Amino acid sequence: MLRFWRATLNSRNGLAFAIRSEQAIREELVALVLALPMAWLVGATIMRRIELVGAVVLVLVVELLNTAIEKLADRLTTEHDTQIGRVKDMGSAAVGVSLVMAGLFWIVAIAERIGVI
Repeated sequence: MLRFWRATLNSRNGLAFAIRSEQAIREELVALVLALPMAWLVGATIMRRIELVGAVVLVLVVELLNTAIEKLADRLTTEHDTQIGRVKDMGSAAVGVSLVMAGLFWIVAIAERIGVI
């Protein structure tokens, strides 16, 4: 039980640090707060609502991982390094892919709701 408690504290500390240090994390948390009620309006079924919120949560998860990669890379060296730059770009690409996926989920759900598909 103590291990679980420590892991919970570590997770809370990591999220708190990410919120304080990264504008993208704060923006995605706002998107999540907005997505919760919007999913109830847009989603035609319970499962669709869960999918819509889950897509936004996934973007937040990928952003947290990207932030961790960037923070670690910045600790390795302050000098420009081509390989580290590529790794950071891949993390950024992962965020971009998750944003496109989430956007497509929402577009399809809205199209279903208004009867286009």
